[in-house]
Amino acid sequence: MSSTDDPTTAGSESIHREYVLDVRIVETESVDADGPRYRFEAPGQRAVEFESAEKAELYADVYFDVNGFDEEGTGERGVPPEIIQAGKDTLSAYFLSQPGVDRNWVVSYWGIKPMRVDRYVKSVRRRAQEIRDGAAEMAPEELGVD
Repeated sequence: MSSTDDPTTAGSESIHREYVLDVRIVETESVDADGPRYRFEAPGQRAVEFESAEKAELYADVYFDVNGFDEEGTGERGVPPEIIQAGKDTLSAYFLSQPGVDRNWVVSYWGIKPMRVDRYVKSVRRRAQEIRDGAAEMAPEELGVD
């Protein structure tokens, strides 16, 4: 599971990437960290911090792919049920967003070829973008947003 420790407030913050529905990734600079950190933020979900922008963006893609999830209560190594139910491609992308997990780990976990993992990630990213595009086209009242 991703790091969820509160980032140190001493330092600067800026928006790395902003998505629809008030979802965003914030880049933070802290005196305690070795380089920038990236914090995923979504309404109703605790913030999740990443060491790289790439992992934070992939996490955001998984978030949109499954229409949101919360890691609260999943434990140190748990996976939210929404991700498990979404299928192998979404679970693979979620794994890749986690610390210490790379493409070779996912290849080994599933016993598949590296190109298949790349296709899984591409599918998740494509679906997430389609969902974001669709949400951006909807009126706020259609989304249940005030």
